[in-house]
Amino acid sequence: MTDRRMEKEVVYEATPDQVWQAIATGPGISAWFVPHQVEQREGGRIQGNFGPGYAVEGRVTAWEPGRRFAYGAFDAPDNAEHPDYSFEFLIQGRDDGTTVLRFVQTGFLDGEGWDAEYDALDKGWDLFFYNLGEYLTHFAGRPVTNVVTMGFTPLNKAAAWSKIRDALGIDVMPAVGEEVRLTPEGFAPIIGVVDVVTDEFLGVRTSDALYRFGAEGEDGCGVSAYHYFYGNDIATAAQQNAWHAWLTALFPMPEPAPVT
Repeated sequence: MTDRRMEKEVVYEATPDQVWQAIATGPGISAWFVPHQVEQREGGRIQGNFGPGYAVEGRVTAWEPGRRFAYGAFDAPDNAEHPDYSFEFLIQGRDDGTTVLRFVQTGFLDGEGWDAEYDALDKGWDLFFYNLGEYLTHFAGRPVTNVVTMGFTPLNKAAAWSKIRDALGIDVMPAVGEEVRLTPEGFAPIIGVVDVVTDEFLGVRTSDALYRFGAEGEDGCGVSAYHYFYGNDIATAAQQNAWHAWLTALFPMPEPAPVT
């Protein structure tokens, strides 16, 4: 392991209790990150689902409601080539009604390959903490249905994005603030405002959803669709399977068992 740390600080237009509910409960974390279950106590189990066949588990290591939440793996890895990540979230209210969220991740490995892993996690957390702000601003308190599907392609990032844009019915990457109409095959048109554009991610916010598309890497890259549907009566399995089918049609990959 290395003593390298990833630290972030974000200010949200929300109360400390709203931020606490969003970062320390299963429904809250699911609304901006990936589906989670959390036993709300120190020593409790935490589980995150990062896509079909990829779930991670850990233990809550700090539980101070409204102030501090932390978790890590149940046990230290038995292989020195595996990271031992731990995560800490600190909440502080301000007199102006905003709330500061401070985040620290530790447990990184050293070496050239892990430099790339660190950079990818850094960019990923930036996106997820932005999602949290969008959730608190536009969808706070509404139930969420998640779509989490990802894969890999030997194409480089530029070629992968070209395929994604074509499949969404857009010629070039739009700008933040631009209104767009996406037309992925098999779905109703997605009409909304672009709220994320980076080399790795494209995001669109509609009246009831956040859509996130990703392509990360150069010598082959990871591709993903992470979407958040806010409201009731949404068919979770149907949405998950439909978006997974869409992504695998673009970038063929082994099929997991259907969601039931």
